[in-house]
Amino acid sequence: MKLSQAVAERIRNILKEKNISQYRLEKEINMPHNTLKSLMRATNSGVNLRTVFQVACGLNMSIAEFFDDKIFDRENFDD
Repeated sequence: MKLSQAVAERIRNILKEKNISQYRLEKEINMPHNTLKSLMRATNSGVNLRTVFQVACGLNMSIAEFFDDKIFDRENFDD
């Protein structure tokens, strides 16, 4: 798995847990649709930490809480 895929999966899981739509999150954090859409599709090879921070804040989480998930364990990532 790539980091961008893990971030997208983590966001999907949190949105589901909190029963929040992607559209609602976009509006909450004032993020352009294409930005979050790109992040959720994991189309970029990298992930912008500022964008992840913005998403985490919109989900009422710290960046540490966002990354505190087994999906980010090292063994889950491709070399």
